[in-house]
Amino acid sequence: MTSPEERSATLARRLRKRGILTGAWEQAFAGVPRHAFLPDEIWAPEAGAPGRMVPVGRDDPYWMDSAYDDVAVATQVDDGRPSGRHGRGRTVTSSVSQPSLVMAMLNAADLADGARVLEIGTGSGYNAALLSARLGSHNVTSVEIDPQVAGHARARLLAAGWAPRVVTGDGARGVPANAPYDRVLATVAANTIPYAWVEQTVPGGLVVTPWGTPYSSAGLLRLSVGDDGTAAGQVSGRAGFMLLRCQRAPLGGWRRYVDTSASAETEDSTTTVDLGDLVGLDGNARYAIGILVPELYQVEQHADDGSGEYTLWLFDANGSWAAADHTPGARSFRVSQHGPRALWTEVEEAYRWWTTAGRPGRDRFGLTVTPEGQTPWLDTPATPVTLDG
Repeated sequence: MTSPEERSATLARRLRKRGILTGAWEQAFAGVPRHAFLPDEIWAPEAGAPGRMVPVGRDDPYWMDSAYDDVAVATQVDDGRPSGRHGRGRTVTSSVSQPSLVMAMLNAADLADGARVLEIGTGSGYNAALLSARLGSHNVTSVEIDPQVAGHARARLLAAGWAPRVVTGDGARGVPANAPYDRVLATVAANTIPYAWVEQTVPGGLVVTPWGTPYSSAGLLRLSVGDDGTAAGQVSGRAGFMLLRCQRAPLGGWRRYVDTSASAETEDSTTTVDLGDLVGLDGNARYAIGILVPELYQVEQHADDGSGEYTLWLFDANGSWAAADHTPGARSFRVSQHGPRALWTEVEEAYRWWTTAGRPGRDRFGLTVTPEGQTPWLDTPATPVTLDG
C-alpha cells in the first residue's frame, strides 16, 4: 500500500512539472500532510444519481485517494445537515480545495517572508497550515463562519503543529481586531467584494479572491490596494470556489422558485441567441452575463431520448423565470418568461453586449472597489461594463 508520504511526493511532482509548485512553497507543501485535514467522513458523488452525495469513511480507498489527488474534496453538505433521502447530501457547503488551485492562489498573493495574512474561509484548515508553514503561525489569521467547521480546523491545525489565529465569524467582515494585513486571501468566492477586505489591507497590499456570480464560475481576482483606500485589479484564470454564504445562491431545488402551473401567465417569443453559449458553467458568455444580470440562476433539462433537445431554465429567487427550448440544428428557439422581471430580455441584452464587445473571456474583466461600491470593467478601469451604453 502506498504511504501518505509517497502519495504527497507524487502529487508534488505533478504540480512541479506543471510549473505550479515552485520556490518557497515547495518546502511548505512537503511539510503539510493534506490527509491530516480531512474529516473522518467526506462526501462523494453517488453513482447513477446526479446531484446526490454520499458519505465515505477513511476506511474506503476513495478517502485516501482523494486526499492526494488534484481534486477538491467535499467535507460538508447542506451546512452540516444532509437534506437528501437516507442521509444523502444535495449541496456541497465546505471542501478542501484542489491543490493546484490552492497553489495558484498562493502564488498570486506574492507573499514575502514575514507577511501578515488574513484568510477568509478556514474550511478544513489545510490552506491555513500551508500559510503557517511558509510565514509562521503568528502571521496568519483565518476566519470561518461555521462553528463546527472552525472547531474541526482548530483541532487539526494544533494536532499538526500549527497555531494560527482561527476566528469564528462572518468572513465578509474580515477580522478588524488583528488588522492591518499585507494580504487578504479568500478561499471563498465573492460576487460583491466586501469593502472590509480592502479597508483592512495596508496600502500597497493585495486582496486575492475568486470573483464571480451565482450564474457562472469565478475568476481569480488580484486587487491592489491604493493609498486612497480604493482597490483595483484584473481577473486571471478560473477559480472554482463556493460563494460567501451571505452571497450564495438560494438552497433547494430550482422548482421551488419556478411556477409552471396553468395559472402562471407567460410572455412568449423567439430568440436567435446561441443557447450553447449559455450551457457551460465556465463559458465566457455566462461570465459576462452574470456580471450584467444580477441574482440570476440557471438549470438545464436534457431530453433522455438522445435527441439533443434541452430546456434552459433561468430564474431568480423572487418568482421570475424564463425557459428557452433548444432543438439541434434550429436557428431560433422558443422562449417563455414569467414574473416581475423579464429575465430572458435581460439575458439577451447582456448577451448582445458580450458579442458586440468581441466575445471577451474572463481574463479581460477587472474590478475597482471603493467605499461606495464596485465597478466592473473590461481591459481597463476607463471602460466600465454596463448596459447603459
